[in-house]
Amino acid sequence: MGNMLRIGPALIWLAASLPTQANTPENTSELHLDPAWLTLIHYQPDRFGEGYTSQADDPAFFLSEDGKHSPQAELEATLEAIQKPGDGDAHARCRFPARETWLSQQLDLSLPEIECPGYQEWSETLNTETVTLVFAASYLNSPSSMFGHTFLRLDPPQDDEETNLLLANTISYAADAAAHDSELLFAYKGIFGGYPGITTVQPYYEKIRLYSDIEHRDLWEYKLNLTQDEVDLMIAHAWEIRDRNFDYYFFDENCAYRLLALIDIARPGTDLLGEVSTHAIPSDTVRWVVDKDLVSDVYYRPSAATSVAYSLSTLPDDHQTLAAAIANGYVDADANEVSTLPAEQRAHVLDATYDYVRYKSEADGWPREIAAPLSHDLLRERSQISNVAPPEEPPEPVVRDDQGHDTFRLSLGAGQQEHREFTQVTLRPAYHDVLDPPAGYRTGAQLQFLRLDARLYTDNNELQLEQLTGVEIRSLSPRNAFFSPLSWQVGFGGRRTDTGTDRVLTPYLEGGAGGSWLLGHQTQVFAIATADLEIDDDLRRGYDAAPGADIGLLHQNNQFSLLAGAKTKAWIVSSQHRQDQLYARANWHIGREFSLFAEFTREDHYDRYQSTWHAGLHAYF
Repeated sequence: MGNMLRIGPALIWLAASLPTQANTPENTSELHLDPAWLTLIHYQPDRFGEGYTSQADDPAFFLSEDGKHSPQAELEATLEAIQKPGDGDAHARCRFPARETWLSQQLDLSLPEIECPGYQEWSETLNTETVTLVFAASYLNSPSSMFGHTFLRLDPPQDDEETNLLLANTISYAADAAAHDSELLFAYKGIFGGYPGITTVQPYYEKIRLYSDIEHRDLWEYKLNLTQDEVDLMIAHAWEIRDRNFDYYFFDENCAYRLLALIDIARPGTDLLGEVSTHAIPSDTVRWVVDKDLVSDVYYRPSAATSVAYSLSTLPDDHQTLAAAIANGYVDADANEVSTLPAEQRAHVLDATYDYVRYKSEADGWPREIAAPLSHDLLRERSQISNVAPPEEPPEPVVRDDQGHDTFRLSLGAGQQEHREFTQVTLRPAYHDVLDPPAGYRTGAQLQFLRLDARLYTDNNELQLEQLTGVEIRSLSPRNAFFSPLSWQVGFGGRRTDTGTDRVLTPYLEGGAGGSWLLGHQTQVFAIATADLEIDDDLRRGYDAAPGADIGLLHQNNQFSLLAGAKTKAWIVSSQHRQDQLYARANWHIGREFSLFAEFTREDHYDRYQSTWHAGLHAYF
């Protein structure tokens, strides 16, 4: 009897532990180093040392206290947790269904059924059969959208062609920015990691309204060729990270980066994250997805602004003038000028005008008491015309955003400044300037980050940093009778400036605003009022400021780009002098990989003239 009392508890413990012991793998010593596991927990190799650190910044994402830095500890803790009895949303199998799926496949685990009501309801609501990667084109008027934005659309089963994908859900990752933060503060915190990043689920129609109808951004939809099992694994991991904090960084750990991780998890071995070096620009990440043969179909969804602009552009010039007069209330919709037009032409004028009025009401907030009666009048007149088709949708661009030139640029050239010859190397990690090959980029848009220009003067082998551009943004948006966008520019960094006796590297801040007008399909002229500020001890008062102007011409096509004009500045603080410059810069494009460039400036500064020329080769990576 005494022996039974001593042995009984041991037998009960052994019986209770048999299922667990049977499911415990014999050898998991190297499994924690499997690339799929490292991706699933978002581990990256440490820059210094041989360890790993997870990019997840939320303690609730880990089951081990050492999970942030130990793939092995996290795997062992996960393996133990998913084999514990129980069920409900708090169980590890319900919290981390993607981990359970992967470990079960790798170790041939045989786990009992479990109830996970929260995850089950979530996945059934999403009802995902296929996944589409959506790219919203760049939008320079917002620092958070300058490079474009990507998100995933979760498509339900396509029972027929009429299935409304606008009701599908989307998964996106973005900075959880405070509503009151300014755009400048957002840019600063986004660069240095001041915001937590969150994963959100929203209906697709809300995304369309934000990006297409309000922010004037075209959408590209890339249907991924994932299997149902891969889709299910992606959804399972999206559940795991939906409320977890991953610090947001503007250049690398951004919206596009997190989506690459989801795709890598869905299809192990893809290694899209391996393409990321110093930065993850959304258009580049779409290019990588296409290059990895992950896309089965591509669909173009033009923005409201693109559709309206195209509809108006199909009208003859005199009909465009008439449409503008109707929209602005100078001519009634049933006026003689309109009613006497042939039926087809009258229908096109009314359609284009109505689309324009509706767009201005939505995007620019035209007062309802003006827009509603005008829209009613336009629709009334249009209803009296039969057998005329509505306006066609804008054609798909010949070159998609992901098919433009690569964003990293290396330039090598030679030149001469004031009789001193030099060799110059330029490194630009991102992104595009107005002289680069324009295909796949916004016309007149320029966005450069962290550009470095270094010169070696051959007369004395002196190496100088000519300029370090922190940020340089330019948006030249042509104005017409219907749209009056502001053309603007801003930049800061360090540059060589002439003090009258020496050329010193000076921190600067510059900006400007004005207008631009089309001369032809690919040519525009612009006039920008500018302001410059330089700060340096070599300046007489430690700083100098200059109002000025920049008047020029920009031509862009797929073979040749030209920027030419005249600048003037009036320095008014330290030196009281003018600085006038004539400039011409041109690029000859050799496909999307290379461009030959040539630049010439003639400058009057401190009452002396000097010329600078520079020519060489741009290579895009």
